[in-house]
Amino acid sequence: MDLDRGRSSEERCQGHVLPPCRASFGLAPCWRMPLRPRNRACANERRDVVNHPGPSLALREVREHLSQPKTLIGMVGVAVILGISGPFETGQYPVAGRLAYWAGVVAATYATGVFCGTLLAPRLSRLARPARVALIGLATGLAVTLVVAAVNLVLLGMDVPTFAESARFTLSVVAISIAVTAVSVYLSSDTDHKAGSTQDGPLILSRLPLEKRGQLLSLSAEDHYVRVRTNRGEELLLMRLADAIRETGQTEGLQVHRSHWVATDAVRAVRRSGDRAILTLTDGATVPASRTNLPALRNAGLLERR
Repeated sequence: MDLDRGRSSEERCQGHVLPPCRASFGLAPCWRMPLRPRNRACANERRDVVNHPGPSLALREVREHLSQPKTLIGMVGVAVILGISGPFETGQYPVAGRLAYWAGVVAATYATGVFCGTLLAPRLSRLARPARVALIGLATGLAVTLVVAAVNLVLLGMDVPTFAESARFTLSVVAISIAVTAVSVYLSSDTDHKAGSTQDGPLILSRLPLEKRGQLLSLSAEDHYVRVRTNRGEELLLMRLADAIRETGQTEGLQVHRSHWVATDAVRAVRRSGDRAILTLTDGATVPASRTNLPALRNAGLLERR
């Protein structure tokens, strides 16, 4: 007899794993107890919830993008060009109205694209780049279509388009979204390569605020969080250390302790402390290395052999 029939996935997992944590007011599971799910689906669902960014992180990414001066300047420039040229039959409206309209459309569609990209990119990271571009572009195009349709109805009072008109418009927007996504991925890949990483390498950096993305220095587990330290700052992420290490990609590093991982290029000095070692990073932070991981430090040339 299936006792879980009719219950949501959250209710099934919450009932099988453990009760809600009082500190979270019953809105989220408490991970302080050992996980013993009755089926693999619950374990996988918990892993997906922890590892993949949700809407709150995506919205934060949107705010970060919109707070960048270069982004604002670019959006204003595009809005001015479109407002003056008056494409898509907007030339019939006054210049001031066109500028206001295109400013709203550019801001809304840009925010929609960033939101969809942030939400989907980590979930599609195992796919080949062309497949990721196509799927993210498709999702973004459909979302942008709805946003533009809503703006047209509210600001311009346009009539509801026919099915044929909607289909043509949607195909055009999806095609443009896929093209823009491809260019964005290419430029991002080129920028990451110049910074000493690759698009498929330190995926963990995509979870950080823009101003904190830089050279990856270390990862440290703190309760149910991972502290990601770069040369531009640090950030706490709700995920497991093992998953964070997996997202370092091709960045050379070592797990020197059950709670710590360091990038080998970020280690400035190593000193012995009893049967352990203390690593000093390029930013001055120190990380302990357990006795069992000393051989790995020696093999990497970070610790002298006895």
